[in-house]
Amino acid sequence: MARESVAPLDRLERAIHPWSSFLVVPLFALANSGVRFTGTDLVGAVTHPVALGTALGLLVGKLVGISAFTWLAVRLGWGRLPKHTTWHHLVGVAAVAGIGFTVALFIAGLAFTGPVLADRAKLGIFAGSLLAGIAGYLILRSSPPAPDEEA
Repeated sequence: MARESVAPLDRLERAIHPWSSFLVVPLFALANSGVRFTGTDLVGAVTHPVALGTALGLLVGKLVGISAFTWLAVRLGWGRLPKHTTWHHLVGVAAVAGIGFTVALFIAGLAFTGPVLADRAKLGIFAGSLLAGIAGYLILRSSPPAPDEEA
């Protein structure tokens, strides 16, 4: 009886959400990025300075930038962390923010007009986004629950 109280479309949406989010959307992003893999030394391409700089920019830049500005804003009294949120949570979310395809691909397309460097930057975007997702997951997964605040 409880199953019938949930609309069939809601059940279908919940059933396909993991496949859509974790398989279809990443494959769509990869297919539409225009990265050429044919005849590419993948290890050499990923370790290229442009790829490494792009990946580190997404991973370290977002993590440090978001964490540092939030710390500064809280320290100056401009804001406060949400209830039941710790700094560990904030750093994990800042790492997850490094998953950035759309704007990063747009900027890479503007910055690099040559196909080789543009492909290296795009590979760096994918590597950085993957590392940011993994780092954010691990940080958030290891975050202890926030202590209950007594009012």
